[in-house]
Amino acid sequence: MAKILLIDDEDNIRMMVRLALQQKHTSEQARDGNEGLALFGTGAGWDLVLLDYRMPGMNGMEVLDAMRTKRPKINVIIISAFGTLDLFRDAMQHGATDFLRKPFTIDMLRGSVQAALTHQSEAVWSEPEPTLVGGSLTFESSTLNGYRIKFRTGSSVKAQGETIYTFAVLTPEGQSRACTVLLPGYIPELVRAQTNRDTLPAGDRFWEGLCEEALSNYLWQNASVPQEGVLRVTELTPDLQGWICAVIQHS
Repeated sequence: MAKILLIDDEDNIRMMVRLALQQKHTSEQARDGNEGLALFGTGAGWDLVLLDYRMPGMNGMEVLDAMRTKRPKINVIIISAFGTLDLFRDAMQHGATDFLRKPFTIDMLRGSVQAALTHQSEAVWSEPEPTLVGGSLTFESSTLNGYRIKFRTGSSVKAQGETIYTFAVLTPEGQSRACTVLLPGYIPELVRAQTNRDTLPAGDRFWEGLCEEALSNYLWQNASVPQEGVLRVTELTPDLQGWICAVIQHS
């Protein structure tokens, strides 16, 4: 039975979490960052912290930084209704274990908690590959809504005008699911036209990273693996355009 600290200023979220986890875990709750840090103390004895990002006073990142000065490897899941993938990247850089998007279901909560508590990313995957693609952070060293992505190196193939990239997605339940991302031939042409560059940074890894970004966006929005394990990139969404710009700026 794990000991979990929840820090969230919403009464209904605190009640939902307590009811969802009470059969398997013990929990204590705080309404803001200062109260949470007081309960956290030195960090000894806590297995996991569920930490809201937007609260009165200290925000979640500030609380996370303070906690890690006392216990650097504490498992922390950032939860937020205002989350974006940029905020998720920021949470990763601050040392968060996972990022759970509100509103979440009880199953999503339990899955994310279980994933963090069992350290499934360390147990199932080998050491993550470098987390930079042309300066843009990838997702292989962290989880999102309880899901973890790993690219299967050497698995890309070209067929019928598309490049096919295969990823393994580890679900919150610990199951490894194959997921194929299809990149039509016109998408690289759109990228080159948008960036006014014939050559993109990091070579083939750029296109792998683009497909990983598309898959991460899907997991972020849906908290589920794409239907039948297939996702086709059909357009350069604002999120993908932002990722491309970030890679170009840091290359």
